[in-house]
Amino acid sequence: MAGPSLRPHVHWAQRHRELYLRVELSDVQNPEIAITDNVLHFKAQGHGAKGDNIYEFQIEFLEPVEPKPVCRVTQRQLNITVQKKESNWWERLTKQEKRPLFLAPDFDRWLDESDAEMELKEQEEEKINKMKIESRVPKDPFKHLKKGYLIMYNLVQFLGFSWIFVNMTVRLFILGKSFYDTFHTIADMMYFCQTLVLMEIMNSLIGLVRSPLIPAVVQVLGRNFILFVVLGSLEEMQSKPVVFFIFYFWSIIELFRYPYYMLSCIGIEWKPLTWLRYTAWMPLYPLGVLAEAVCIVQSIPIFSETGKFSLGLPNPLNVTIQFSFLLQIYLIALFLGLFVNFRHLYKQRKQHLGPKKRKMK
Repeated sequence: MAGPSLRPHVHWAQRHRELYLRVELSDVQNPEIAITDNVLHFKAQGHGAKGDNIYEFQIEFLEPVEPKPVCRVTQRQLNITVQKKESNWWERLTKQEKRPLFLAPDFDRWLDESDAEMELKEQEEEKINKMKIESRVPKDPFKHLKKGYLIMYNLVQFLGFSWIFVNMTVRLFILGKSFYDTFHTIADMMYFCQTLVLMEIMNSLIGLVRSPLIPAVVQVLGRNFILFVVLGSLEEMQSKPVVFFIFYFWSIIELFRYPYYMLSCIGIEWKPLTWLRYTAWMPLYPLGVLAEAVCIVQSIPIFSETGKFSLGLPNPLNVTIQFSFLLQIYLIALFLGLFVNFRHLYKQRKQHLGPKKRKMK
């Protein structure tokens, strides 16, 4: 049979608008807290000065309070916040003049009336200063238009690369088509998407997005060089199997990138998509660059034989700069570009997926 209930030690403090009660009970279970007729009723099982027992108390407040207290239970104590109906300073907590024995001031939170007024004044000044700062920041009249443009851009690119990925997957693995006709069936859509992707450089230049300019330029111009110059100008290259791998790796990467940015425009973060956005590139980017390098190596003999895009200098030098030689230099730049993008994406991955730093108190 349970013994008689006991009163816990209760510490209190106040502000102009609130009352704070700290109940010295640990391991609190089943707290019952209610305010009826301006009287706070408390009852709970917990460990206090008299050991593990049922503790209860009642406090009749000096002035009217709101009937809905806020309770927060921790392992060592229980905190109750009560809102005053009117913002003013009380001379004491209880209606009875003599303070109950179980009740004492909470010196950790205690303020005199003048101190509380100073704190309230500081809060009001901080609020006013914040409003002034916000009012100084010019509002962008085109904010919604920019957001709508970015959403539509990312949506169109996502649909375009999704079409490429699904079409290639169905043709190869379901219909049993060969690698050799990839360019002739996919090139038009890839031309469209990779032409549209030039807008990403413009978006970064005008500050529409916060993406660094150099990684965007390296990726966009590098892909377009492969697509328009190497593949687009040489029919001999268009029927090679390497085209399939280039287009496939490009499209898979974009299946995660564009929907991530599209949702970010409207303030939505889906954690699995975030993880894929900042993880899938780790195998896909090197594989894509490797496929591009194979494409360059295969095209060098063709450019050497045909002399296409070679530059002949005027006499008396009579020297010709072979385009195939420039491709060999580009091959080195290709892997340097991989390093630039890899470093940029690794920093982004640490920022979005790395452990959160704790704020120092």
